[in-house]
Amino acid sequence: MSNSNEIPQTPTTAAYYLQSAIAFAVSLATAVVGILYLPLDPWQRGFLAITALFLTSSTFTLAKVVRDRQEQTTVRARLDEARMDKIMAEHDPFNRVA
Repeated sequence: MSNSNEIPQTPTTAAYYLQSAIAFAVSLATAVVGILYLPLDPWQRGFLAITALFLTSSTFTLAKVVRDRQEQTTVRARLDEARMDKIMAEHDPFNRVA
């Protein structure tokens, strides 16, 4: 018997996970190599490196926030559905009002 508070999860395939990991690694590696080989002063190169680091960390934060909001919406919809199911189960259309 499943718990009614469980959040339904769509399974991530191994191929999709691998493709995402490879895409992230390649894009980050090429950005780092590009920063290293640009004809810049060290402080300019450092600025670009810090910018790339901040962009990467904020991307992970944004992905987590979007995921958390989606989970909250899913839980809220499931609770509303459960309330409606309970109301409909308790309602007797043939019961006459006295």
